[in-house]
Amino acid sequence: MKKDLLHTPEGVRDIYNGECVRKSVIQNRLHDVCLHYGYNDIQTPTIEFFDVFNKERGSVPSNEMFKLFDRYGNTLVLRPDMTPSIARTAAKYFSENILPVKLCYSGNTFINVSKYYQGKLKENTMIGAELIGDDSIDADFEIVSMVIDCMKNAGITEFQVEIGNVSFFRGLLNEAGISGDDEENLVSLIQEKNYFGVEELLASLNIDRHISDVLLALPQLFGSVEVLEKARGLTDNKECLAAIDRLYSLYNLCSITGADKYISFDLGELSNHGYYTGIVFHAYTFGTGEPVIGGGRYDRLMGQFGGDKAAIGFSITLDSLMAAINRQNIDIPVDINGTLLVYQRECLPQAVSLADKLRKMDIPVCMIAYNSEKTNAQYCEYASNSQLENVVFLPSCGDTTGFGEEFGRLKVNIIRADDNTDEKIITIDELLGGKY
Repeated sequence: MKKDLLHTPEGVRDIYNGECVRKSVIQNRLHDVCLHYGYNDIQTPTIEFFDVFNKERGSVPSNEMFKLFDRYGNTLVLRPDMTPSIARTAAKYFSENILPVKLCYSGNTFINVSKYYQGKLKENTMIGAELIGDDSIDADFEIVSMVIDCMKNAGITEFQVEIGNVSFFRGLLNEAGISGDDEENLVSLIQEKNYFGVEELLASLNIDRHISDVLLALPQLFGSVEVLEKARGLTDNKECLAAIDRLYSLYNLCSITGADKYISFDLGELSNHGYYTGIVFHAYTFGTGEPVIGGGRYDRLMGQFGGDKAAIGFSITLDSLMAAINRQNIDIPVDINGTLLVYQRECLPQAVSLADKLRKMDIPVCMIAYNSEKTNAQYCEYASNSQLENVVFLPSCGDTTGFGEEFGRLKVNIIRADDNTDEKIITIDELLGGKY
């Protein structure tokens, strides 16, 4: 086999052994938060029609999608973004629901990022939740609360959720008559907090000087709740003021639960996704330069699939979160239990019987045939890498070929996988807690 076949393509990686177990532990913790808030699981296909994510939807740029074709010539893509998939599904199955729909998911997304983003993964595991059919501030608060609880449940103690409202920006754009390519360029510059770039672009446009000044101030309108009052004093635009009021209401609700200590505000928070219509946010922590959670309100996206409902949600990039957890040296306790049963080949029937009894006692058992060329330490290392607590060496059965009382008295050697000096010899009956 060529060694080249052992490598993965750029931007994807293998996850195995302890790292894979720890990722599963965190994934389950995040899922538990969604379940505790009353959200129900949903799965959408990894492959979708291209039109689900095209430019009209405001999702990932076309040149960053992995495209393929089916036998009928339809253009398909590997899912680059979970939200449009959920919106399509909700429009198909839940458009007639009178009460809000609460969905959560876990799945991989695929984005063909350019070579200039070296080190950035092209395949990521995403965990998130969507609240559909509720346009109230209550829904905004619930989603932000879930984001904070997810960070805390993952073991992260130092983090910040930056919240903005794209309605503030939209109000200014509508008043200034900015749209099309100028709007896209302005969004990009503000997200980069490129003050000079914003100034240069606005100078080239024929817009009201007062509006230009407010747009110029956007990259600097971030910080604690006081920044909202500063933003309010910059404009009398009704849409902008309504956006500020919404953020104030959200802050007041967060203050009730103490969640306010985790949030800050950024009126320049606009997101790369064009489908957001109101509250938007990103969660940051130490150990990664990228946000580990993103989300917001997208009240018009479902209407593009024929089911016009308000919605808000969030998505956690689990791989980025894991990187932050590792760099912050946060311990992830893994449930270590079970037994590695090392048996002599001539005793396979007895070993199978013993393993069956242990499994019926809810004890995980991994069976492996004894090899005299291997040391006890190697078996212990194997068990430790497999998250097994003990190694049980079943000796030669000798004349004890059956499964009766004599076999129950047969002695086995038990060694703790994490300390191969901790060794004891007991009978099979004692191993089974006297239940042989």
